[in-house]
Parts: sequence; structure tokens; C-alpha cells
Amino acid sequence: MNKSNQQKLQRVYLDHSATTPLDPTVLATMLPYFGDTFGNADSVHYFGRQAAAAVDTARRTIASLIGAKHSEIFFTSGGTEANNWVIKRVPYAKQDKGNHIIVAAIEHPSIISATKQMEDDGYKVTYVPVDSKGIVDPDTIQKAITDKTVLISVMLANNEIGSIQPVAEIAKIAKKHGIAMHSDAIQAIGSVEVNVGKLGVDFLTLSAHKIYGPKGIGCLYIRGGQKIGKFIVGGHQERTYRGGTTNVPGIVGFAKALEIAVRDMEKNSTKLAELRDYFVSEILKRIEHITYNGHPTKRLPHNTNFTFDFVEGESLIMSLDLDGIACSSGSACSSGSLTPSHVILAIGVPEEKAQGSIRFSLGKSTTKTQLDYTIDKIVKRVDKLREMSPLFKQFTDGKKLI
Repeated sequence: MNKSNQQKLQRVYLDHSATTPLDPTVLATMLPYFGDTFGNADSVHYFGRQAAAAVDTARRTIASLIGAKHSEIFFTSGGTEANNWVIKRVPYAKQDKGNHIIVAAIEHPSIISATKQMEDDGYKVTYVPVDSKGIVDPDTIQKAITDKTVLISVMLANNEIGSIQPVAEIAKIAKKHGIAMHSDAIQAIGSVEVNVGKLGVDFLTLSAHKIYGPKGIGCLYIRGGQKIGKFIVGGHQERTYRGGTTNVPGIVGFAKALEIAVRDMEKNSTKLAELRDYFVSEILKRIEHITYNGHPTKRLPHNTNFTFDFVEGESLIMSLDLDGIACSSGSACSSGSLTPSHVILAIGVPEEKAQGSIRFSLGKSTTKTQLDYTIDKIVKRVDKLREMSPLFKQFTDGKKLI
């Protein structure tokens, strides 16, 4: 592509579920902690006390925004670490009670991979199925509980299909049985209300870069009195539960990003839901042999996910990238995998079709003009790819597909 064509190419970012751009206000809040206020928050001198004060303020801000106490917020390197911490250390801390873990079948790879490791270590794990819309039935959780169950983990909103789970109802079941309850709220925060008291959870995971904050910083909410083993040992940071030099700029940016996300949640969600519904209706109207994945209403306002029959998903993603459009085939943490998404398979999409599933996730800067451009390009690219598909030719010729 020559330089003049590159300049004309429109860029449309529709992968906000993978990551979001850093909000300029968040960046401005962080900058002093890369410069003059550079101290190590664990040093006792003036420079360290400055940094420690900023971390304490941020911790209190984050806690207040999710209905927690500041002593219940523990900072991590991101959502994956926080999820691993819960899955690997809560059962260890409660091993005198049992060795059984329950998780939803559509959890993020950082949960699923961690439970697989726990199985290797002799723990029993039940992967609770979801319905065709990607929703966990609390009764299914209830039936999966045994006298050895020590932990239940169900995400608040799915990262691929956007389905919002009945976490509060499931947490009540867990509490009735004296079982620890965890929820990964990384995709939900900023789109739906996240209040640990109302949800009734014992552990909750958050990450900054999904809400226009910095990468490399997240946190784990641990309800006071809950048992959990230490995850990273070495230093005395995070009350000795998570060693490592404190990421002061990241923590400060995280708090500011969450503050903005909660403040603007209703306004942004309303706008995004309207754009999403327009996008979905136009795609379904203009393209045949397509499925809209996830619950039609109980889903995140910015999330869409489609299965395009007779189309290989990675080919469509790469074709759209040539048009300047960024989208994905599922979780960013599993991109590059040639296997179908476990989430799409869990909702009952056949394996031969699951490869054709694409996620388009909108953001604060998304416009209707961008969506119109994207819709036109999707229609053209799908038509082109289907022209090249022998299966589609057999289908249109009325021949039996193998």
C-alpha cells in the first residue's frame, strides 16, 4: 500500500473489550509520579511518604467506588494475576474444608487455565454450563455444590459475548453453604453497577486498562475476614500478601480511570447501547446466515458478537484490518489460538461454525459514521470470503454439506 493510500485509510477501533486508550485526564494525573514525585512508596523518607500518600488516597477512592473498605483492596499487576491469586490460593487456605471448586464454563482464560492447574494438583473442578444465551442458571450452581466445595467463581459479565450473570443470586447460594464467592468484574466495571455489598461477593477482580486506565495494574477485593494465601512473596507490600515494588503511577491512574468510569457510566452506557443496537440491526438486516451471540438484552452495552456461517473468522479479521477496522475473535489473552473459542462452543455453536465468530466492541469515541463504514466493509468482505468458500458454494447449489 503506498503512502497516499495509507493516508486515506480510515481507522476504526472496535476492540475496546481487549483494551482501551488511556484517557488524557488519567495520563495527566499519572505524570507527576513519573517525575518529581518518583519515590518508592515503601521508603520511610519524604519522597517515599509522598508516594505512599498517593497510593493510600487511590486505594480509598477505589474502595469507595465499589462499596468496599480501603483495607480490602489489594493491588496487583492486572486482572490475570488477581484471578490466579483467588483460584490458586483461596482453596489452599481452605483445604481443611475441602478441595472442590466451581466455575462457569465461559470464564476468562486466566480462570480456566488456573483451574486446570489446580486439577493437576489434585483439586476437583466443576465447569458449570451456560444456556444458549451465555447465562449461568443459579440452580445449576446449587446442584454442583458438594460438602467439599470451597470456592465458586462466576464472572459478572463475559468478555466475549457480553452476557451479564446473576452473580448476586449465586452469591446468596454460596453464602448459605458457607462457600467463598469470587467474581471477575473486569469487563463489567464502568458499564454496570459494581458494588461488592450488593453483589454479596467475598472476592472481586478489577483491571484498569479496560476503563481507559493504564495497563499493568489491577486489584483484588478481599472481604475482611476471608482466608486467602499469599501469592507473591518477598517484600512486605500490600500487607505482605503481594510483594513487589508498588506501581505508584499505575495505581494513581487506576483510581482516576475508575472515578471517571463510574461518574460517566449512565451517559456512556446509554450512548453505547444505542449505537450497538443500530450496528446489530444493520448487520442482521444486510447479511444472511449469521447468528448474534449472547443474550439480546442482558449484555454489556458496548459488546456485539456474531457467528458468520461459511466464513473463517481470522480471515475476516485480517481482511477488515486491511480496511482499517480493528476487531477480534475473542479474548485478547487467547488471540493467536487456532482452536475455537471455549465461550462460543459453550453456548452451543458447532465447532465448524465457531471459527467464524467475531467480536466488535464499541467505545466512548465510536461514532455512527464509523459504524456505517464498518458495516459496508463487513458486508463486502463476508461476500468475498463466501465466494471463495467451497462449503458456501455447495450450500447455495443445494448440495448436502458434510
